[in-house]
Amino acid sequence: MATVPGSASVATLPDRPEIEIRAVTTPEEFAACVDLQRQTWGYGFSDVVPVSMMQITVKMGGICTGAFGSDGDLLGVVFGVTGIRGGELAHWSHMLAVRSDARNMGIGRRLKLAQKEQLLVHRVNTMYWTFDPLVARNAHLNLNHLGATVAEYVPDMYGTSDSDLHQLGTDRFIARWDLLDSRGPRGRTERKAGGDGFSESCLVIGVPGDSDRVPADADVVEVLIPSDIESIEEHSFEEAFRWRLSTRRAFTRLLDGPYEITGFVSGRDHARYIVSRTANP
Repeated sequence: MATVPGSASVATLPDRPEIEIRAVTTPEEFAACVDLQRQTWGYGFSDVVPVSMMQITVKMGGICTGAFGSDGDLLGVVFGVTGIRGGELAHWSHMLAVRSDARNMGIGRRLKLAQKEQLLVHRVNTMYWTFDPLVARNAHLNLNHLGATVAEYVPDMYGTSDSDLHQLGTDRFIARWDLLDSRGPRGRTERKAGGDGFSESCLVIGVPGDSDRVPADADVVEVLIPSDIESIEEHSFEEAFRWRLSTRRAFTRLLDGPYEITGFVSGRDHARYIVSRTANP
């Protein structure tokens, strides 16, 4: 269960400490958010959101919500700003971070749902954020679990970064989440791919070294990505960067044309984006 500002939610997981989802309020808690950013993006990362900016953002209707352990330590945080985008009141979720020893506990999903509930209280019905198309676990959370859609693809959105996590560049999908859509993920019910992640019925592109040509009559195309790009990058930066370049070509070619992302399928070795021709190109 998520919370609204000023209230608290406590969940007990088997063999796990209690986790409380609530607003970040004290100077010490905001400072812990800064430290968690550095733990996540690297201690040399120069683009951390400082305490003063988080405090001011919250005063102006933004959100800074934390996940706290039973000892009061910060396990995760979600932070965003509210403003006007496309002529409508919307929220931009700037960052979501979970402490490394607290991952795979559902904290990220609970923080996003808490963020959603807080926004609905203030009649904000749309949320945006960015994620790396190559990170399969984030795509799975955003598209399959939350039901967000991909509004835009932006190559190298944040430019050169000194974060340890951004060495492959900062290509990003802009996710759009309709907070009033009670239908959940549209057509994104989780389907497990085989070990190679390929489908025999669709054209597959995005693989390094393969042609990215899309036949004019193709209605559905699959863009393949590794299931764990971080492991590939750790083993071979060059191989990981080839995946970056090949998927950049594929997404640029498709999403600049009459196509949109309509699904995401997880797999053991590879995952894939389902990209479909739009009804009204």
